[in-house]
Amino acid sequence: MAYAVPAPALVTVPVVGGDPFPVRRIYCVGRNYAAHAREMGSNPDREPPFFFMKPADAILATGSTMAYPPQTKDLHHEIELVVAIGKQGKDIPVAEALDHVYGYAVGLDMTRRDLQNEAKKTGRPWEMGKGFDQSAPIAPIHKAADVGHLAKGAIWLKVNGEIRQQGDIADLIWSVAESISYLSALMELHPGDLIYSGTPEGVAAVTHGDKLLGHVDGLSDLAITIG
Repeated sequence: MAYAVPAPALVTVPVVGGDPFPVRRIYCVGRNYAAHAREMGSNPDREPPFFFMKPADAILATGSTMAYPPQTKDLHHEIELVVAIGKQGKDIPVAEALDHVYGYAVGLDMTRRDLQNEAKKTGRPWEMGKGFDQSAPIAPIHKAADVGHLAKGAIWLKVNGEIRQQGDIADLIWSVAESISYLSALMELHPGDLIYSGTPEGVAAVTHGDKLLGHVDGLSDLAITIG
C-alpha cells in the first residue's frame, strides 16, 4: 500500500525465548509507591490510581546510550516493573486481570522533572516532561508463563554503581492486577500495550556519562548510559 509519507517503523521489544513484542501504547501509573508519593509532596493514601502516557517510539533498548534530552536541566530516573499486555479486554475484574498479562520487564520512566514541575504549577499537561524521545528504556520481556506473576521481589536502580532507588514489588499501592482492572475501565486494553507500574522512592537527577543499571528480581537487568 502506498502512503502519503513514509510509514513509521513498528516499535518492538525483545522477548526472552520468543518473538519480538510489538508496542501499541505505553501507559504509566503515577505515584504507586507510598514513599515515592511522599517524596513528591503527595499524600500516599490509597486514592484511585492515575495514569499518563508515552508514545510507543519513546522505547529505548537496554545497552543503548540515551541522548540527554533538550530543554531540561533536571533529568530524573524512575525504575519500574513493566507489564506487557497480551490479551484484549475492558472492564476487567481484578480476579481476571493477570490472565491478560503476556509478560514482565524492567523499565525506566525518564522524566524532565523541571518541565513536569512547571506543568504542575500551571495546571498544564505533563506530556513534555514525560513523553519525550527515548524516555522509556526497557529490558527484554520475560513471558509470565516462564517467570510467573510478580507480586513481590526486589526492585532497585544503581547509578555509577551506587544504589539510588530500592524497594519491593510488594510495596505497590495498587497491585498489577488492580492497575490493569482500573485502567481497563478507562481504556480498552489490547495486545501490545505496556504498563509502567510506578517507581519506588529515591528518584534523582542524572547527567552526561552516568551509567544506570536497573533490576527486578527474576527479570533481565536494564542498562543504559546517559549521552
